[in-house]
Amino acid sequence: MGATAALGAARSALAQRMIQVAVKSKYFGTTQVLGEIDLTIERGETVAVIGPSGVGKSTLLRIVAGIDTSFDGKVSHPQSLAMVFQEPNLLPWRSALDNLLIAHPKLGTDRAAQMLDRVGLAEKADAFPGQLSLGQQRRLSLARAFACAPDLLIMDEPFVSLDPDLAGRMLDLTETLIAEHRPATLFVTHSRPEAERLANRVLTLQGTPAQLGPGRNE
Repeated sequence: MGATAALGAARSALAQRMIQVAVKSKYFGTTQVLGEIDLTIERGETVAVIGPSGVGKSTLLRIVAGIDTSFDGKVSHPQSLAMVFQEPNLLPWRSALDNLLIAHPKLGTDRAAQMLDRVGLAEKADAFPGQLSLGQQRRLSLARAFACAPDLLIMDEPFVSLDPDLAGRMLDLTETLIAEHRPATLFVTHSRPEAERLANRVLTLQGTPAQLGPGRNE
């Protein structure tokens, strides 16, 4: 292989590593919450993180997303990313369609309408979030996340507080959208069945300060 071909292959391999996380430490005041965390997620791969409440799972996601920059370490990820939070976080004074358009100004009305149809909300385009059920709000938040075809998808317990039947339908939809768009996905959940269904790898955040280890039966 020539030097040019080798360089191209190296760049191609690097491009596949959508997320590279190298956290040395994260403190809240004098309390160290996260220890050393090294994590790489490839394009099209879904990694789930499980662990007890309060261990720092959401903190890790906020660091990866670039929301929390007060930590020692480095995170590399693509510019195109979307995050699905525990709560839908919709603008209550805007319609379902406008919630997509405001989040993605270049999306266009036709594409936004297509995404609403994709998540079963075509007839709710003019409805406000307060007129939608919780399940419909969650589907709208998924549409908002996938509308821009992100290279990186971050999900923070998006199915929490849903009854089993609705959670199952949301899992079906999420699984389908991930398969279609194939982003690198980092997913936090308390549910091992959810993690094992969606993820290629399941990791456990545990200890004080918290570090990542292999998934285990809880």
